Amino acid sequence: MTEAGAGTGAATRWGVGLLASTWTFAASGNDYLRELRVAGVPIVYVIWHGGLLPALWRHRGEPTALLVSEHRDGSHLAAAAAGWGYRLVRGSSTHGAARGLLGVIHRLEQGGDVALTPDGPCGPARVAKAGAAAAAQRTGAAVVPVGTAASCGWRVGSWDRFLIPRPFARVQIVYDRPFTVGVGRRALVEGARRLQEGLDRATGMAECRA
Repeated sequence: MTEAGAGTGAATRWGVGLLASTWTFAASGNDYLRELRVAGVPIVYVIWHGGLLPALWRHRGEPTALLVSEHRDGSHLAAAAAGWGYRLVRGSSTHGAARGLLGVIHRLEQGGDVALTPDGPCGPARVAKAGAAAAAQRTGAAVVPVGTAASCGWRVGSWDRFLIPRPFARVQIVYDRPFTVGVGRRALVEGARRLQEGLDRATGMAECRA
């Protein structure tokens, strides 16, 4: 990472930390996570790219690997996430896809958790690609769709309308019911469908409650 990238990451962490210290979090579906951890099942967290920031803040310090785009914009996110304790896997569905998927699979096979944005890095927004389902199928990991929303926030003018909750916002996080992906092509197609539906449902619930 370049000195400029490290500096940008430090500035991002400082700014987000200042904002996030005023946020109030409410989460539903925590029991799903506790059950998976007790059972020792690795988790693939999936979340729409635009709603990533509140979830990154809430899970900071946990031993989770984050799949980060190889785009230049991804380097800023990587610098910030690394400072919050995330382990980084570089790659995406379009750039470095094979390397990224292998890194995710390796992490899951070691028993670790991963987080990725199935509509990233360039969209279309809220349309899931099948990489997360494929990684879960390969490793037996559980997929947990995550939805986030805020009572008030800024939306960046990017393809994903990236959410930055405003000071003193109420942030809602919804963890949808986990699922695993069976063996074979049909199971993978079904897993991709459940991934899309789970993300739509979790995000919709979070937005209704915010």
